[in-house]
Amino acid sequence: MTPVSWKTRELTVGQVAERSGVATSALRFYEKNGLIHSTRTSGNQRRYHRDTLRRVAFIRASQRVGITLEKIRGALELLPENRTPTPSDWQRLSECWREDLNARIRELEELRDDLTDCIGCGCLSLSACALANPHDVAAEQGPGPARHLTGDGCCP
Repeated sequence: MTPVSWKTRELTVGQVAERSGVATSALRFYEKNGLIHSTRTSGNQRRYHRDTLRRVAFIRASQRVGITLEKIRGALELLPENRTPTPSDWQRLSECWREDLNARIRELEELRDDLTDCIGCGCLSLSACALANPHDVAAEQGPGPARHLTGDGCCP
């Protein structure tokens, strides 16, 4: 990695790409979609303010957990331009997303629990699975195995 002095306020597209681990094409895409901004030199080269690195990290982390670019753009609009966001800036953003993130966490936990309850018959649908036995409802049929797998998939 090419060292860049911490005093450097503006970075080239290549420097931002190298520091963030994001392709230059992705940076241009983010800019085209209003997620990051640049200025142009007299030679028409892009220059990004140093705080763009934090914005790109935020974009990547948000995308990784499935947040849409539209929501990411809205969140970034809450942050100041051309200065490093303060803890209170991030707190304000966090409060805006808290309910949505908590709902997403609940959905993911429910999915995890549903997958844990599935015993892997391959039917890909817990609601149609002849082997799934949530809350041990098969116990009402008496002792012993009541359901089994055949070579063709699920069978009651």
